[in-house]
Amino acid sequence: MKTAAAAIADNPWLAQRARIARVTPEVPGVATYHLRLVDAQRHAQYAFQPGQFNMLYLPGVGEVAISLSAGAEQQGTWDHTIRAAGSVTRALAQLPVGAELGLRGPYGAGWPLTECAGRDVIVVAGGLGLAPLRPAIHALLAEPKRWGRIHLLLGARTADSLLYPGERSAWERSGLAAQTTVDRATPDWTGNVGVVPLLVDRLAGFDPARAIMFICGPEVMMRYTIRSALKRGIAAERIWLSLERNMQCAVGLCGHCQFGPAFICQDGPVLRSDRIAPFLDVEGL
Repeated sequence: MKTAAAAIADNPWLAQRARIARVTPEVPGVATYHLRLVDAQRHAQYAFQPGQFNMLYLPGVGEVAISLSAGAEQQGTWDHTIRAAGSVTRALAQLPVGAELGLRGPYGAGWPLTECAGRDVIVVAGGLGLAPLRPAIHALLAEPKRWGRIHLLLGARTADSLLYPGERSAWERSGLAAQTTVDRATPDWTGNVGVVPLLVDRLAGFDPARAIMFICGPEVMMRYTIRSALKRGIAAERIWLSLERNMQCAVGLCGHCQFGPAFICQDGPVLRSDRIAPFLDVEGL
């Protein structure tokens, strides 16, 4: 039996049957779908790099690109944290546990974990952007002696939209230094208020000369986070970000996800900032 990667190499359009094993509500409008491939051998052979994505297919509705938010080593399933926002994701939100859908992937480039060796790692997430970063955090915490200090800077609109609160507590107990901020504070919120780049401006306890930064979130947040990181002395070639574009084919054929010189589905979604940062300032691109 071929591995998932080998099957994709032979036929990139091949979708495998996947079943919803369970659904975990996260925050309003967002849930994590725990998927198992129906073919047990393919399920066992499937592997991905943190930061890669799958195409999830609902017959008669369409297909959508979703980053993996956890691997089978965590839950025994292949997890995708999804906001019900478009036609496919809204239809997916109506499916019961046990329902089947099509899954093809994984696709794209992941987070450069090998480049983190010996470095302080700063993970910056805005809102749902924590989901594609979650597998990288799992990998970093699994081998803490390989890296320097691990920081998580996390922002959201409100406190009740901060993802994975229970798991974040476990991350901190494992040595991750976390700071959170919200755009709008409620009376019971005692943390930071403001935009995520301000956390970068204030961050202490890292060496800019040997730090590496991973960023995922709204593009305006990533653009200003890059500027703050550069001001703190982190080199552009050590700043990586994950982009979201209209990825329809996942194999660089349709061209819908072209972003400057890159096709996000093939060259990304994780890209080095010095390669694409100039295009983030181009309105409407």
